[in-house]
Amino acid sequence: MLTVLLALTGAVVYGAADFLGGLAARRLRAVTVAAAAAAVGLVPLLLGALIVGAAFSGPAVLVGAAAGVSGSVAVLLLYRALAVGPMSVLSPLTAVFAAVTPVAVALLSGTVLSVGAWAALVVAVVAVVLVAAVREASGARVTVGGVVTAAVAGCGFGGIVIAYDAVPEDAGVASLLVARVVQAVLLGAVAAVVAVRPGGAADPAPSARPVRSAASTPRWSQRLVVAVAACGVLDALANACIQAALLAGQGDAALPVVSVLNALYPVGTVVLAGVVLRERLTAVQWTGIVLAFGASVGLALA
Repeated sequence: MLTVLLALTGAVVYGAADFLGGLAARRLRAVTVAAAAAAVGLVPLLLGALIVGAAFSGPAVLVGAAAGVSGSVAVLLLYRALAVGPMSVLSPLTAVFAAVTPVAVALLSGTVLSVGAWAALVVAVVAVVLVAAVREASGARVTVGGVVTAAVAGCGFGGIVIAYDAVPEDAGVASLLVARVVQAVLLGAVAAVVAVRPGGAADPAPSARPVRSAASTPRWSQRLVVAVAACGVLDALANACIQAALLAGQGDAALPVVSVLNALYPVGTVVLAGVVLRERLTAVQWTGIVLAFGASVGLALA
């Protein structure tokens, strides 16, 4: 029960962080938002180290580094996807791949899936097609680039869960801290490169934010600062919840359960997108999203 509660809490917090990150990425470069949020996320983890401790053993550092690299790719691509497409569509699409990735790794490791698990995978593929094939009535549409970006981001999120599943029991927040430092450094470096090369691939699409000249500098309003800071804190807390859920689980069964429950994070994103941005979904899109959630639950129960 504790594993489920921690995993679901992490998912909800992830969803809120993703919404704030995607919202900020509509006004600033996605890589800038990701780098700033990663740096801010160090604060709650440093406070956590003072409370629960941090043992920087070789395995803990290695796992943290792997999670940091995977997270850097995943967060950047997710913010990019949310900046150029409807959040209520691309976020659930990312979640499908986040749930399936650990399953694929298990298969390559020799794990045999049940009939129910295979059925859930088929449903997930159908969900991807339904969600990606429909345009929003408001004018926002899902593009091939957005779908691919969201899918790769989902694989990255799945990689984070796989990495945290290997964290030593006595590591405390060591792996989380290493992962966050790696993210801050990698994303910060990319942000610096993009800053001197305006209009690069990591820059949000012009349609997703106000048009500005190549020589201008993005403006950090008070709302953007608050959004990015909150995003960083929430993302760090969500990672802590996921690691705690994996450690609280029993044996190998914790990985698929936590990974699938973690993939439900779009609940928070979708709710906030509907309330704040008033994004509307068609019946077919709702069907795809419901199937995506159903596939995630099916994988957990298989």
